[in-house]
Order: sequence, then C-alpha cells, then structure tokens
Amino acid sequence: MPSLKKLLSDSVVYGLSSIVGRFLNYLLVPLYTYKIAAESGGYGVVTNVYAYTALLLVLLTFGMETTYFYFANKPEVRERDAFGTALGAVSAVSGVFVLIVWLFVGHIAGWMGYADHPEYIGIMATVVAMDAVQSILFARLRQQGRAWHFAALKLAFIVGNIVLNLFVFLVAPQWQGKPFMGWYNAADQVGYIFRINLICTALVFLGFLGGRSRGKAAPAAKRALLKPMLRYAWPLLLFGIVGIFNQVADKILFPYLQPGEEGRVQLGMYGACVKVAMVMAMITQAFRYAYEPFVFGGGRDRQSKETQAVVMKYFVQFTLLAFLSMVAYLDLLRYLISPDYWGALRAVPVVMMAEILMGVYFNLSFWYKLLGQTGWGAAMSAVGTVVMVAVNVLGVPRWGYMACAWGGLAGYATCVVFSYVLCMRKNPVPYPVRTIGGYFLLALVLFALMWWLPLAGWARLGVNTLLLLVYVAAVLRSEKGLLRRLKLPRSHRE
Repeated sequence: MPSLKKLLSDSVVYGLSSIVGRFLNYLLVPLYTYKIAAESGGYGVVTNVYAYTALLLVLLTFGMETTYFYFANKPEVRERDAFGTALGAVSAVSGVFVLIVWLFVGHIAGWMGYADHPEYIGIMATVVAMDAVQSILFARLRQQGRAWHFAALKLAFIVGNIVLNLFVFLVAPQWQGKPFMGWYNAADQVGYIFRINLICTALVFLGFLGGRSRGKAAPAAKRALLKPMLRYAWPLLLFGIVGIFNQVADKILFPYLQPGEEGRVQLGMYGACVKVAMVMAMITQAFRYAYEPFVFGGGRDRQSKETQAVVMKYFVQFTLLAFLSMVAYLDLLRYLISPDYWGALRAVPVVMMAEILMGVYFNLSFWYKLLGQTGWGAAMSAVGTVVMVAVNVLGVPRWGYMACAWGGLAGYATCVVFSYVLCMRKNPVPYPVRTIGGYFLLALVLFALMWWLPLAGWARLGVNTLLLLVYVAAVLRSEKGLLRRLKLPRSHRE
C-alpha cells in the first residue's frame, strides 16, 4: 500500500510542525497562566482576541487553499497559474481588510470592549492578514511535497515565539529599570503577547523570500481562472466557517452572554483548559495537511472509496487513543496550567470529543469536494453552525463555559450525521460503520471508568493506564494485519 505509506510519512513530517511544534508552544500555557492571574481577566482578553483572529483567517483565505489544490491538479490548468490566482486574490482581500481596520481601529476596539487598547486590534489584524497570505504559500509547499521546508518554517515561528515570550515574561522583569529596558512596561503583559506574534509572523516571510529562485518572475493571477476558482471556493468558505466557528464562537460570544469582569475571568479559565484539549486539533490539522494533497493528487488508489474507508478507520482508532491517553493522565497534565484555572478542566473531555468529530467530518467531506459539489458542504456547515450557536446562546447564561463545550460537540455531531447520510446517497463509501462505532463505544466506556471511579493519586493513574492498555489491545487484536499491509507491496496483501 505505497500511497498509504506516503500519507503516513507526510503526516509524520507535518506533525513535526503541527503536533510537536504546538506541544513546544504549550510551554507558553503555564507561562501565561502562572504569570497572568486568573482574577485579572488578562488571559480572557488573549483568548477572546485570538478567537476573532482564527475566524478572520478563515474569512480572508475563503477556501482558497483547497481550491488551489483542486485546480492545480486539473490537466487543463497550470499549477503556476492556479497558485498565482489564489495568492493574488487572498493578498488583495487581506490588504483591503488591514486598511479598513486601521482606519477605524478606535471604533472597532470600542465595540469589542477594548477601547483602552486599540493597538491590540490593529496588531492582530495585521497578523491575521499576513497569516492569510502565508497560508497560500504554505499550501504550495504541500502541493510540491516540500514537507521539510514547510515544517522548518512552522517550527521557526514557534521557536521564535517561545524564546521571545520567555524573555519578556521571565528575563525582562529582572532587568526592569536598566537604561536599555526603557521600552518595557510590566503592566502590559497582554500587549507583548500580540506584539511578539507580529514579529514572528513577519520573520516567516523572510523564509519564503529566501526560498524563491532568483531571476524568476512571481506567478501572476489569471482573470479567466479567478471566476471558476471563486465559484468552487465560496461554499468551502462556509464549510471552513463552521469548522473554526465551532472552535472559537464560544470564546467570541461568551463576553456578550456573560458580560463584565466575571465573564472575562471565566473565559480565561475556560480558554486555558481548552489549550490542554487542543492535542486533538493538532492531530486533525497534521492529518489534513497530508491528506488534502494526497487525495487531490489523483490516482485510483488515492481517490478510491476503499482507501477513504480505510483511512477513516485508522483516523478514528488513533484519535480515540489520544483522547483516552489525555483523560488517563489529566491529573498530571493539569499542571500545565496554574491551579487558579483548574475549575474548567471538566470541559476538556467534551472539547476533545468535539475535535474528533470535526476530524470525522473532514474525512466525510471528500465526497463532495472530489465531485466539485461544494455547495453541499456550505449547507451542512450552516446547519451545524446554527445548532452550535443555539446551544451557546441558550446554555451559557445558565451553565457557563460547559455550554460552550457541549455546543461545539453538538455542532460537529450534526455535521457528521448530515454528511454521512448525503454521502451514502450521492457517492457511497464503504465506511466500516459498525467497527468504527465499536471503537467509539469502547472508548466511551473506558472514559467513564477513568473519569468516575472513586480513586485518587497513583492508584488512579495506575488503573487508568490499565484501561488505556485495554483499548490498545482491542485495536491490535482487530487490526493484526495493519503493520504488514503498510510494509508489503500491493500484490502480497490479502
């Protein structure tokens, strides 16, 4: 199964920038939570602003990453033209966005509740615009199979971000008062988080400029290609909105549903604990980076329904293992954040399960992407968004941040059900539903035992480890030939 081996190897390399890189970035979670007191609400500001930037990034890229992959692999379209058109469109929209934000930054900051710090909004608007342009540049690296170049740039950003944050939060306070530290203001910790992001994002552009061949003209946008690309992309925009909205809408809506300082404190606690659950987001992101060019690259083996079904099963197996591993050792992982924030840890399992369903939805989405019927994705995304927002609006005033977690789960579950039903009608894929359902059932039973058994300390960790091994043994028993199938050539498979 050479093509699956290629997918696996690329997933590992992309994982260096996505999973390993973000794990290194987790160094910032304890740093922020131990240095920014929960009662200050400062981390709530960070959580809220970054939620807006995540949503804006989807809007500014408007599905052009996947659109670029689709058109770059069409026989009648030159890859260079598809890239130039995607890059030109995203750059133009991002440039207009930044201009508008800086012209009205005072009014926007006041509307968001940050009238005293309009620079936060201007800085992060610039960052998200630069990220949008870079997303197309990174997409081309994936299309060209330059996984190591991709990983190097991603890790360069993360390492630079960590180093500068460690300096500002740990070293600079010790040097405060020295002549060369006149720029430092200990009261503006939140502002430094945003400024460091801007610096590191700008530096990544140097990595792209250094990788360009000298004397080679930059690809230009093609007007004739723009219209069909936009027609393909706009439903993906809605599809992307529901994907990111289920991750960030709770953090955007929360200050309005729980206004005041108490709302910011709760949002900060929830945002810090959700960081612990983001391992699932890292796994699905690494998988997405490898799987999109893998599928759109063509070939019967890559686009076959059997391959899609097999990949779905393996994806579920692995993500459920990660889910149970996180739950099993949550008593240790909680020290990633300050004890002031531990009250929101009960939301972590719900958020992780929502991320798994998001990955399942992504896998299911290929039936309409490959058929070019992306309008179905827009419709399903809209329904999922309505469900998620409804749960938040109705539940947050009564149950607080737990309604945010359950809202995301409900939104993704709705999308999964609709996408599967339509897939079976429009372009049936032989997904092993009973097998996948069995894995989910086993994982949920083991989760219940881990979460509610009246144990503590090392006894709890020991029992959780045994339960985790039960899941591993069950998967290995049902997949005895997995490793053999990945190693042997196609003719020797059963």
